[in-house]
Order: sequence, then structure tokens, then C-alpha cells
Amino acid sequence: MISSFPIPARTVALAVLATTMAGAAFAQTAPTVRVRGTVESLSGSTLMVKAREGNSVTIKLNEGWGVSGIKAATMNDIKPGTFVGAASVGSGADTKAIEVLVFPAGVKSGEGSYAWDLLPESNMTNATVASTIQSVKGPVMTLAYPGGEKTIAITPETPIVTFATAQKSDLVPGASVFVPAQVAEDKTLSTARVIVGNNGVAPPM
Repeated sequence: MISSFPIPARTVALAVLATTMAGAAFAQTAPTVRVRGTVESLSGSTLMVKAREGNSVTIKLNEGWGVSGIKAATMNDIKPGTFVGAASVGSGADTKAIEVLVFPAGVKSGEGSYAWDLLPESNMTNATVASTIQSVKGPVMTLAYPGGEKTIAITPETPIVTFATAQKSDLVPGASVFVPAQVAEDKTLSTARVIVGNNGVAPPM
């Protein structure tokens, strides 16, 4: 499935960079915030999002901005050698995935494990799958990255997704979005890419 990923390499690279499953990807530029919510409106280069916290957020779309979609993947797509981004909660043997993003073949971004803001005290691990096993409680994957590794259980409730094609026309009111936005000195937000839910799947990141 991943080896036949249909998005051109340049588009994939932009999507991965913009999604920045590693917060460190922007560490040397402007601060970032991750806006999760639904589209209120799209007018020219201005995107209005109803954030999950309930407030309305205005995001400026940079020149040449693009959009990527999300589609469902499965445990069959998570195999040794696959690069994934997995948000998780818990520690040690009790670490559980709250979402897994399967990257296209040959694409890696932001390797490592660091704090994430999907849920309180959650973490993000961007790493290569070293192994997978089927335990009595369900599938478990071990992720390896420079300087460490992490073992994460995948539950029946864990969303597993990968990138998909999308159009700007998919940004209709009510569409679910994930927007990694840069924060300017005047506190305004801007982005080069919007991740939109399509194919019946909302961005779980």
C-alpha cells in the first residue's frame, strides 16, 4: 500500500515538513502551534478554524500553500522498516498509542521522541518500526530512533492513518483539519499546508 503511495514526492515532502510530527522541525524558526478543529470558512488566503477548544482561529495561508489528505491504514501497513509517527500516553509496558501515522516509503521526518499536545502528558515518537508482535492484549510495535527505542501497544481504538491526496476544495465548512501554524511576533498565525480529513477519516494527530 505504502510503496504505491500516489502523491508526488515533492508534495509528500511538503506535507511531512508541514505536518512536522517533530516539533523540533521548527525549533530554529518561528514558534509553532498545532490547530485542531473544523473549517469555519476559507476566503482567499485566510482560513478560519473552529478549534477543538471552542475558539475561532484565523490562519493566514502562505503563498503557494497546499493541502494534504488523510486516509485509513491498518496494522498490515506497520511492518519492520516502516517509518511512523506515533502519539502515545503512558510509560514503560503501559505505553499505548493514541494515533499512528504511517509515512510513505522512503520518507522520514523529525526522528526522535518528544512531548506532544494531542492529550495531556502525551508524547510523539517518529521512528522506524524495528519489530511488531501480537501479544495477548493486542499488537505491540517497537520503534527505533537515534539514541533510543520505544515499545508501544496498539489498541482497537487507535486510529492508524497515512497521507492521501486532497484538494483545496475539500476545505469546506465542517471539514476536520490539523494545521501546524507558525506564530509571528504579533501573534498572528500562518501556514504553508493544511491537513484535511477526507475519505471519511479525520486527522487524528
